[in-house]
Amino acid sequence: MLLVRGLLVSVASIVFIGALLFVPAGTMQWPAGWVFLVLILAWSVVQMVDLNRTSPTLLQQRLSPQNAALYGYLVFVVWAVLMPLDAMRFHWSHVPLAVQIVGGAVLTASFPLIVLTFRENAFAVPEVRVQAEQKVISTGLYGHVRHPLYGAAVFFMIGTPLLLGSWYGLLGAAVFIGFLAFRAVGEERLLRAELPGYPEYMAKVKYRFIPYIW
Repeated sequence: MLLVRGLLVSVASIVFIGALLFVPAGTMQWPAGWVFLVLILAWSVVQMVDLNRTSPTLLQQRLSPQNAALYGYLVFVVWAVLMPLDAMRFHWSHVPLAVQIVGGAVLTASFPLIVLTFRENAFAVPEVRVQAEQKVISTGLYGHVRHPLYGAAVFFMIGTPLLLGSWYGLLGAAVFIGFLAFRAVGEERLLRAELPGYPEYMAKVKYRFIPYIW
């Protein structure tokens, strides 16, 4: 039943995102928009199936409403509406097809990173808190960056507006990435204070999102 619920949530999310994109676009004839929805739906189904198999407790927690993520959702809605207004309705941006293809590749690269992060870390819940029996994860992607989920989000946020053909969406992505950076620093402050072994982990793994960058 948990998997069925997760799949229903995935489909409902795609319908909601589709409305955010195509209603402001003013047309259903938007190939990049359809490519984006297909990619997101495929990834979402794979993620739900994989989480149900490897960490059903984490899946349950991620399907639960999270008030802490409300501001992030609101920013996402504004961002999602901006891109079709830019790329389709008003044609403010003119993004070459080659750049859109690159954007699709960057977006797609984020999906396996997210799946691998969830496989490695069963404590990756949306709310920033130290959970019972939580321990420092230093294997897999966590051996290279301290926040691989946020690193994957950077690829998602950059790839999406490029695929959809919106330079203004790329500016919006910068706001999102700034928010994630602020959240990561605050999260580390909490973990350093409350999670045994985390200061030593920080000393070992130097980068937060992307190796050799930050």
